[in-house]
Amino acid sequence: MLKFVDSGPRGVPNDWNPGEPPLHVVVPVYNEAENFSRFYDSLQANVETQWDLLVVYDSEEDTTLSVARKIAAVDPRVELVLNESKGVLGALKTGLRRPSRGWVLVTMADGSDDHRQVDEMLQLGRKGVDLVAASRYMAGGAQHGAPRLKSILSRFAGVSLHLLTGLPTSDPTSNYKLYSVDLLRSVEIESTGGFEVALEITVKAHLQGRKIAEVPTVWNERTAGRSNFKLFRWLPRYLRWYFRALAG
Repeated sequence: MLKFVDSGPRGVPNDWNPGEPPLHVVVPVYNEAENFSRFYDSLQANVETQWDLLVVYDSEEDTTLSVARKIAAVDPRVELVLNESKGVLGALKTGLRRPSRGWVLVTMADGSDDHRQVDEMLQLGRKGVDLVAASRYMAGGAQHGAPRLKSILSRFAGVSLHLLTGLPTSDPTSNYKLYSVDLLRSVEIESTGGFEVALEITVKAHLQGRKIAEVPTVWNERTAGRSNFKLFRWLPRYLRWYFRALAG
């Protein structure tokens, strides 16, 4: 068993088992040097279960790498993974297909996700839930600082699908979700844009009759770096899965 590596606020917990942990955290990155240390510290401070971290990047020019490699040098739970294609969709697909068992948590490195919910999400997974959404729109959830149009559209999509189709989450468009590996292996990802893959997997899980649950979370807009979310370019791709849910 590995001993704690003293590296200031970072290091490996004394009880960490180098065998495959139950929780695999997947984070796609693109020039997140300003945010990555705080993101990693948030996982360290808030997630008690054993985890590993797959940092998926596009190229050696990514500014995140200089920070992530220093952390990986003292924490063997952190692995840098080259994107098998390009862009956020390729990064997500690369990360989602790597684990062979357990659960996969998708989160962003920009500091917007509140990791205090992760252990609760995993507890639901261990009780047989295949998909757990961290929801901004259920009671107790909130969203601060998001562009107004983006916020309105995502809220409308979530609430309307919940009411019209019985989808068990009010926030299907958010990528901050926990998936069972069993679910991921049963889904062929057909998305062609980027972040809409979260909506696709949620809709397909619902159509399969999988157990879906949600926990409230508070989302905050990034304070550093630049968002790569392309609302108008990706909106038609979101609509594809929105109407698939209605039809199903």
